[in-house]
Formats: sequence, C-alpha cells, structure tokens
Amino acid sequence: MFTKFDPSAPEGFFEAEDAGLRWLAAAHGVPTVRVLEVRRDGIDLEELRELRPSREAARRFGELLAATHSAGAAAFGAAPEGWSGPCFIGRRGMSTRSYDDWSDFYPSERVRPYAEQAVARGNLSAEGYRTVLLACDLIQTGIFADAEPPARLHGDLWSGNVMWTSIGVVLIDPAAHGGHRETDLAMLALFGVPFHDEILNGYQEVRPLLEGWRERVAMHQLFPLAVHAVGHGPSYGVELVRAAESVLRLGNGQA
Repeated sequence: MFTKFDPSAPEGFFEAEDAGLRWLAAAHGVPTVRVLEVRRDGIDLEELRELRPSREAARRFGELLAATHSAGAAAFGAAPEGWSGPCFIGRRGMSTRSYDDWSDFYPSERVRPYAEQAVARGNLSAEGYRTVLLACDLIQTGIFADAEPPARLHGDLWSGNVMWTSIGVVLIDPAAHGGHRETDLAMLALFGVPFHDEILNGYQEVRPLLEGWRERVAMHQLFPLAVHAVGHGPSYGVELVRAAESVLRLGNGQA
C-alpha cells in the first residue's frame, strides 16, 4: 500500500483524486492505480512496482488511451461523473464549468485563468499576457473547431503520472475532466515520455487523429504551460508565449 497524507490539502482534494481515478478506470481503457481508502487528509493506493518501459507496452498504452478517451464525458469541462466537489490540477483549483463548445471552454477555463495567475506571480510579462489573450481570442472565434465530442481526459498526462508496470502502463494523479483528446496527447509530447512514437502509433490504429493534429500541438499545450507558469517560474511563461505565438501563426495560415 502507498499512502499520501496531507492535513493541509484543500477541501475535497483527495476525494477528487479518487473520483478521477474511478471515472478513468470505468472507461476500461488504460488501467489506473487502485484506490483502497480515501479520507479528508489522505488516500491509500495500491503500491505499484515499476519496470523498464518497452515499445510493446508503449504501443498498448496508446491503444488503451484511445479507448479511455472514447468513453467520453458529459461536456467539455465536466467533472468525473458522480463527483460534484472541486477539481484540481496538481494542487491548483480547476474549473468544472461545463460547455458544449470546446472553442469557448478551452480558452475561458483552461488557459486564461492560469495565465492571469502567472502574471500576478510575476512569471508572465504584461506583453506576453497580451499575446496569450490574442491566442485565446482566436481560439474562441471557432477557427479551430471540429466535430470532436468531449473526451474522457486524464488531464495531467505527463510522464511522471505514467507508471510502467508488469501489466503495462498504469495511470496515477489525474486531473480528470471532459476535454479534447489532443490535449492529453499534447501534454505527453510536452514533457517527454518513453517511446512516444509507439504510443502515437498504437493510438492512431484504434482512433486516428484528425488531419492537422501535429500543427495544433502547441495550442493544446497552452493549458499545461499556463499551469506551470503559475508555480514553476518565468521560463514556463516564456514557453507559454511561444506556444501562443504558434497558435497565432497557425490561425493566420488558416484565415
């Protein structure tokens, strides 16, 4: 058993983790760590024994991740089904306001709030913030809209939350919500993961991505970059601005 204990955790923090893990597990895609007990100040999890990553496990991870995403969500921004409390990414609060339109949801609830916090922390310049807002405004016009339904996202899918075990990849520490499936994949690319190409190959075999997805990676990285710009220093603010500039260039190419 592995126990996480923090009496200073925000109200609902560990309960939200439990709800996210169970919701992802219910998709019958990528396995999640098993919750043994959850309390106000902690959570008991099944202990995982890590193994060396392999190409075969990476490809299978991609296949199962496509299945997780395909299980869907009630709306963009929706919390895990059955959970009405707060949600978090890391220790930061995360909106659960629901939207029918990803083009409204993503800039309003996943980029602007954290960019504002990054400015307040001194990790994003005023000029950089204006660039991020321009990218948000462009997304909100619907220029990048597609027919993708809300996917069941892990929401914090960086390599540290991808555990390689004897049964394959097991996911931990979700920020689970309804979103665009390309956002999970963009986060994997942002922070690096073993055998990334094999993961994508497995994913594409099950549920191919829409044309132009590679050009949209920076747009879907705005969310994790904005979150990191709040608490991890100005270097992430710089990367956030670069991603926003990439979105603006992409928009100019599509105009």
